Amino acid sequence: MAAEETLRSDRELVRACLRGDARASQRLVARFHREVYALCLRLLGHAHDAEDATQEVFLRVFRSLRCWDKNRPLRPWILAIAVNRCRTWLRKRPRNHALPEAISDNHIGTETDTVWELQEALSEALTRLRDEYRTVFVLYHDRHLGYEEIAEVLGRPVGTVKTWLHRARLEILDYLRRRGWDHEIRTALSGLPELDTNPAG
Repeated sequence: MAAEETLRSDRELVRACLRGDARASQRLVARFHREVYALCLRLLGHAHDAEDATQEVFLRVFRSLRCWDKNRPLRPWILAIAVNRCRTWLRKRPRNHALPEAISDNHIGTETDTVWELQEALSEALTRLRDEYRTVFVLYHDRHLGYEEIAEVLGRPVGTVKTWLHRARLEILDYLRRRGWDHEIRTALSGLPELDTNPAG
């Protein structure tokens, strides 16, 4: 029932936007801006880049509203645009040393020197992942999307999403262990659900 209500609300909002209702356009931006910006910040690692990318995302959203499938939720469609925009940004710029806040604070604990060092190591590990692994990891652990939602955002099968997430975790843990964080990561990353993974690419 909640899903149906969300879809109905999405349709009404989009219809109003397409009619040129300025308040509806403002509501759409207000509803999704924080999440789009947070996703861009995680994937790009720079606040300024994330702000610019977020603006571009919403420009593309409004230009493409007529293409939105009214039988599907609006949120995954908008996040897909954000992911694609971030990929374009990452392809255009050289790799640099600034690190994104890849892991949300509630996974880490208090802000001690050790915690900040671990946060930095986690962020560095995330930047070393393949783009698709990093994106899946951020969508699942930071944006709290389910497997089906991520599959819709990325246009990939659920099995592939699970496999990429599993591989992302393994690569992050391996990177941290090789740098002497074995004890700390058991605490910082404890509670992650086990994955039912099958090779899917």
